[in-house]
Amino acid sequence: MSSRTRCTRYIRPAVMALALAGIAATSTAQAGTTGSLTVTSDYLFRGVTQTNKNPALQGGVTWTADSGFYAGGWGSSISWLADSDPGVSSQVELDGFVGYAGKFGDSDVGFDVGANYYWYPGDYPAGYNSPDTLELYAGVSWKILSARYYHSTTDLFGVPDSRGSGDLDVAANWEFAPSWTLNAGAGKQWVRHNSGLDYSYWKVGVTKSFESGFSVAASYNDTDISGLDDAFVLSLSKAF
Repeated sequence: MSSRTRCTRYIRPAVMALALAGIAATSTAQAGTTGSLTVTSDYLFRGVTQTNKNPALQGGVTWTADSGFYAGGWGSSISWLADSDPGVSSQVELDGFVGYAGKFGDSDVGFDVGANYYWYPGDYPAGYNSPDTLELYAGVSWKILSARYYHSTTDLFGVPDSRGSGDLDVAANWEFAPSWTLNAGAGKQWVRHNSGLDYSYWKVGVTKSFESGFSVAASYNDTDISGLDDAFVLSLSKAF
């Protein structure tokens, strides 16, 4: 399989609304509706660009109940599908998710379980394997640390015969000064029946938040995929 194919969608060309850091935040979130808008220099998913190293516009909204149940949606501009085949018109990713998060008793240990559906509306050539994907996930968190495992119940982002693929993410988010957070994470993607597509990824970055609801983030990202460059990403977000 060519490196170009490897960099299309199986590795999806989370930072997504369901970013790993969100496990701890969700487990302590109060009831209500929250949202965000983001402009980023590059949309990376599990370390791989979804926009061919170009900027992306993103937005999402999440509703959380007192009980810990939550649901929401998230979207981003993309180009990886159209880049991989001129017959594909899809230029947007739309995600829907539901889940339940909480803590184990009075401890600092949180949990999060749910499902996320990735939808790529558009026209596709005859015989094109659908990139639409459903993943189930389960995560735990403790103070600044978190981990989450994803399991696909469909083919993974269009890779044939890849149902049952998995991804494990671990992260640490440390507020080392008021409104300043150091973000670090690493993960491993396994593609079932396509072990040549398995890869690892990692990142380190910093986020500065403001009382106005704006935040600025910068991160360095890399993978062990041969021929895929590392990436420095800048983003500006507004929470509401």
